[in-house]
Amino acid sequence: MKRIKALLIAAIALNAAAQNVQLHYDFGHTINSNLSNRPSVTTTVEMFKPDGLGSTFLFVDIDYQRDGVAGAYWEISREFNFTRDKHWAAHIEYNGGLSSDEDTWNATRFQHALLLGCAYNWHNASYSSTFSIQAMYKRYFKNRHWKLDGFNGFQLTGVWSTTFGRRGLCTFSGFIDVWYDKNVSGKLITLTEPQFWFNLNAIKGWEKVKLSIGTEVEMSNCFVYDRLGRNNRFYCIPTAAAKWTFN
Repeated sequence: MKRIKALLIAAIALNAAAQNVQLHYDFGHTINSNLSNRPSVTTTVEMFKPDGLGSTFLFVDIDYQRDGVAGAYWEISREFNFTRDKHWAAHIEYNGGLSSDEDTWNATRFQHALLLGCAYNWHNASYSSTFSIQAMYKRYFKNRHWKLDGFNGFQLTGVWSTTFGRRGLCTFSGFIDVWYDKNVSGKLITLTEPQFWFNLNAIKGWEKVKLSIGTEVEMSNCFVYDRLGRNNRFYCIPTAAAKWTFN
């Protein structure tokens, strides 16, 4: 799991703080033998906080193997609104993390990445549907671990969320990223993670139960490394998931 951004867009539209924690069971290692060393469990913590100037968003993914934590990844971003309607914003973001090998315990540090750009945020009249698109310059910094030089790239991001059904029973949300990484044979990398949730607090008598049950499907090209160190292929990997929202 790389990121789950729908919380950010929904909270921007509602101008409210939001936090949640998610638990995902990943089926990648069971449906594809090339991914036999892929961690099976991931937890995600997200936070969004608006203020008078814009908003701050962050999330942390932690992956687990049977005998401990396998890796962690986090992103933090800040937006500064520059139009009165709050549709347009300047965007600054940091990405970073690490992962470890299941058998040898060798750790891999990801290249630091700093992103700068512009975001357009939209919502419908009822705030039940939201969308954001971000166009960003992406700077990768030198990595001593893999002896990788720093370089300049770009990233395009789209994020969506729509809640529907009786009393908001269902939510369909997700994101799509497209970015350039010269260390992957100079290829474009595509990653999208749509999610579908059943919101139990929409059921009569369960209003205080902030639990959602659902799934995420990670679809990517040139992103996921297999056990042979290859990442030049397409994968479609589902999860079974639960989410607790704190507001």
